[in-house]
Amino acid sequence: MSEENKGSSFVSHLTELRTRLIRSLIFIFIIFIIGYIFAENIYNFLVEPYAKAVRNDGIERRLIFTALHETFITYLKVAFFAAIFLGSPILLTQIWKFVAPGLYQNEKKALLPYLIATPVLFLLGGMLIYYLVMPLAIKFFLSFETSAAANTLPIQLEAKVNEYLSLIMRLIFAFGLSFQLPVLLNLLARVGVIDSEYLKIRRKYFIVIIFAAAAILTPPDPITQIGLAIPLLILYELSILSVKLTEKNKKKENA
Repeated sequence: MSEENKGSSFVSHLTELRTRLIRSLIFIFIIFIIGYIFAENIYNFLVEPYAKAVRNDGIERRLIFTALHETFITYLKVAFFAAIFLGSPILLTQIWKFVAPGLYQNEKKALLPYLIATPVLFLLGGMLIYYLVMPLAIKFFLSFETSAAANTLPIQLEAKVNEYLSLIMRLIFAFGLSFQLPVLLNLLARVGVIDSEYLKIRRKYFIVIIFAAAAILTPPDPITQIGLAIPLLILYELSILSVKLTEKNKKKENA
């Protein structure tokens, strides 16, 4: 291939990549607009764990905002998070369509399961925090409330609109990204960086790293920290089994 043809091919690839990225950004922007239109409904969905936790405690609950623009900014954040969450599969699909033609058939078969597993594991992590860990954590924090007594004032929670959103989105992304551990370890095993024996030998170090990561990524309470650490430990053990299967498949491919 001549230098001119190489240059032309490189430019055409860049043009295709730009087109696919622009297409993805347009989709994400459209989702952002739709997300803002339904921001109140989405926010109400995110507040549901808090609402369920306090529904029958006999205290009139509310969410407050202390700045005029706070709710508006919060709804913008809701729309942005919705756009990122729903737009990521579109972006990954466009990247896959750009990369796939340059891959061999066996490479496509090897990578496709990871592309499918990534959003599925993220969704599982988000569901875990939303349906199980968050309600337990809220009840734990509410246990520090006190009622009024002689010469004392009650201590009651009045959660802020933006602070609640920041907390639950931080936890959803922390759990969702942490649940990518099997994907990461399997990719490293496929390229030969690690193997199942390596993971077994260094299990104790990974346990320490997992609990340290859980302490950093979650609020300073035992509920969310344990709620993240235990699933990660289970995923780590499952990753060892998955890496073993990857090693067997590589041996079959090389045979």
